[in-house]
Amino acid sequence: MTYFPDRLIEGAGNYAGEYFALMAAAAATIDPGAITAAGELMAETTKAGHRIFSCGNGGSAAIANHLVCDCLKGIRTDTALRPKVHSLSTTVELITAIVNDIGSEEMFSFQLESLGEAGDLLIAISSSGASPNIVRTLELARSMGIRTIAMSGFAGMPSRSLADVSLHVDCQNYGVVEDLHQSLMHILAQYTRHSHLDNPEKLGTLKF
Repeated sequence: MTYFPDRLIEGAGNYAGEYFALMAAAAATIDPGAITAAGELMAETTKAGHRIFSCGNGGSAAIANHLVCDCLKGIRTDTALRPKVHSLSTTVELITAIVNDIGSEEMFSFQLESLGEAGDLLIAISSSGASPNIVRTLELARSMGIRTIAMSGFAGMPSRSLADVSLHVDCQNYGVVEDLHQSLMHILAQYTRHSHLDNPEKLGTLKF
């Protein structure tokens, strides 16, 4: 297995060129059908009045938190949709209490068990796909009748096999995987709004 970069690259500009080329190659590995299915899940969940939960660790936590902004505020703009979106990665006080008193593997699943209901949607983000707290939350979601989307990279297991929809980036670089997970988040939020505009004549005239 070869990891990027596999040689010394002189100059940040040259490094960027190689990085962007790797991003393009990695983006091409994401299944368009899975993106379509993920978009349908988001729209169905929102229309039914159910909740969308997100979670992730580290950089993936930042994406999970950003997802709340783009989905809750962005999707509402000029549509009749009213998304109910919550990040399980956002409340430091609650997370640290769970980790301290129960265990790190339960930091997201404990919250989902209290807040989630059948028909809700979980978007679990893990570059490796193997983070124990992400795996535990995906397993719990399945047992509760909560549908799931997993964003992963590297080998992506076992998250890929646990989710209803797998958005997998076949890449071995954390930065590239996270960049594309961020892009997928933007795509899903923007497309959901795009496909539910109150007035299609506004296409091309509005900032998201």
